[in-house]
Formats: sequence, C-alpha cells, structure tokens
Amino acid sequence: MFRRPSFGLAEVAWRWSFGATVFTLLAFSFVEYLDTLAVRPGDLFLLRTRQAFLIARAIEHILSGSAVRVMEAAVVMAVGLALAWIIVASLGRAATLKSLLAYFKAESAERQPSQSEAGDGRPSEWRLRSLLGLNFLRVAVTFSAVIGCLAALVLAGVASPAHNPVPGLSLLAFSVVLLLVWIAWHTLSWFLSVAAIFVVRDGKDTFGALAAAVDLFRDRSGPVLAAGTWFGLAHLMAFFLASVVVAFPLAFAGVVPPGFVLLGVLLVTCFYFAVEDFLHMGRLAAYVAICQWLEAPPVSAIRYRSPGPGELPSRAASRPRVDTDEVILSDIPLSDIPAT
Repeated sequence: MFRRPSFGLAEVAWRWSFGATVFTLLAFSFVEYLDTLAVRPGDLFLLRTRQAFLIARAIEHILSGSAVRVMEAAVVMAVGLALAWIIVASLGRAATLKSLLAYFKAESAERQPSQSEAGDGRPSEWRLRSLLGLNFLRVAVTFSAVIGCLAALVLAGVASPAHNPVPGLSLLAFSVVLLLVWIAWHTLSWFLSVAAIFVVRDGKDTFGALAAAVDLFRDRSGPVLAAGTWFGLAHLMAFFLASVVVAFPLAFAGVVPPGFVLLGVLLVTCFYFAVEDFLHMGRLAAYVAICQWLEAPPVSAIRYRSPGPGELPSRAASRPRVDTDEVILSDIPLSDIPAT
C-alpha cells in the first residue's frame, strides 16, 4: 500500500468510475421520474400555504399512482447496473491482480531465484469468462441477501401480529435473521473475491477457482485470518475517525452557509471511501502474498531414497554417508584413549 500506491489508485479509479456512473444514472432517473408527475393548480395552492399538513396532502396526491413506474424503473436500473458491475469489476480485478502477481513474482525472484524459476511452470493463460462467472455469482449472492432482508421484515411482522403486538420479539427476530443473512453474504462474497486470484494466477475456471479459495482457507487459515483481522480493524478505525471528523462541518451548520457544510461532509465521505478502497487493495495484496510466498521444505525434511531396480544412483546418493551412531575419535575423551 505504501511502496506502490498506484495499485490503490487503480482500485479507486475503477470503483469510483462505476460509482460515478451509478450516481449519474440515479440523478437522471430521478429527474425523468419527476417529469412524469402531474402537478395540478390545487396541489400548487396547497404547497404554497407553507402548512406541513397541507403540504403532505399535496405531495401524497402528486405521488399517487406512480408506484408502478418507480418499481419498473428500479427493476430496469437494477438489472442494468448488475450487468455493468459484472463487466467493470471483472476488467478492473483482472488489471489489478495481474499487476500484483507481477510485483510479487519480481520480489520473489530477487529473494529466492530458485523458487521463482520453479514457479514459472504455472499456466499464465486465463479467460475473462471465469471472472465474469465469479462476479455473476457475487451479484446473485447480493440479490439473495436483499431477498433475505425482505424476508426478515416479513418474519418480524409475523412474530408481532396486529391483534397481539410484541415489539421485543419482532425486533429480536428481525435482528437474528438479518445477522445470519449478513454472515452468509459476507462469507460467500469473501470466497468469491479471493477466488479471482486463482483465475488470473493459475487459469482456473469459475468453480475450480472457488474450490482453490476454499483450499487456501483450509490449508493456511492462520495467515488468512490474521490478514483479514488486521485490515478489518484498520477499516473500523477509519470509519471511527471519519465519523468523528464529519461532526466538525455539521457543528458549523448554523454559522456557515449550508453549501459549505454539505461540501465538507462530501469531502470527508470521499476521503473515507478512498481509504476503504486502499485497505481493500492492501488486503487483496496480503492474500496474493500468502498464495505466492510458499515456504521451501527444510533441509531436514529431505530424505535419502535408494535407487530402485534399473535406476542409476544419483550423484548425491553416491556420496559416502556418515553414520551418526558410530563413535568417532573426537567423541572419546583423551583420558579414555589407551597409551601406546
């Protein structure tokens, strides 16, 4: 993150470009939706009265009958943004992972040339459709999580019926289901995100990369959990600091114009999201390093193997071996050596 900030800037670039597209699309959709609303002279009269009750009645009358258009626009935007996210995220992740793998491969070549030469046999060809498949699964998991949240609301309503309301039980049921949905979504999203490493590095397909991510967590769970924990704490600290800093512009809301307050809040929010993207790239780099820096077997683990039938003994095997159980002259005290 500090040696090569260009990786973090690349992550910010492709994520913020998609975010800017989403914001622009929402703004245009909102403007187009407002153009479809019919405002009658009676509604204008109620809006000009400056009475909260009359203004609410006017807004309710203006918005009546427009729920169908809102749902149609929401479905169209959701599908379009999902497809755009699958393509943009696949291209962006491919670019960042290729750069990260090249960076760690160069460092590995400088530190341990023998291991870098041994690792050159890995397949370098990969297909974009594997990344597209992973991101499609991420979008499907996200939509499933949204449906799970709606199911939590329905379950909360069932737990507290209108004829016998139990607010505490309703809140408990909603919180438990929401927590379970979040855990399932976060876990699946993590595995799908890490699986992209094996697509770019090893050329695996979608489900093969997902299986490799599961194997990585099973075989090297300690380093993986350590990296995730430290970056999670850093993310939490960044969120806490941003929450504290954003209170300063809000404290001057009654002194300075509202535009300056809004600008200050937007600057703090953008800075927080930039830090979050840098932390995300740092965590991804940690996972790439865990996958790349495989420890060489110790010398003590190398055992002698006698040649089989028809095999010639190797140069190392033909060397005379020393019996460690044999007592040599240096192990015998001088007092025990008989005089000649």
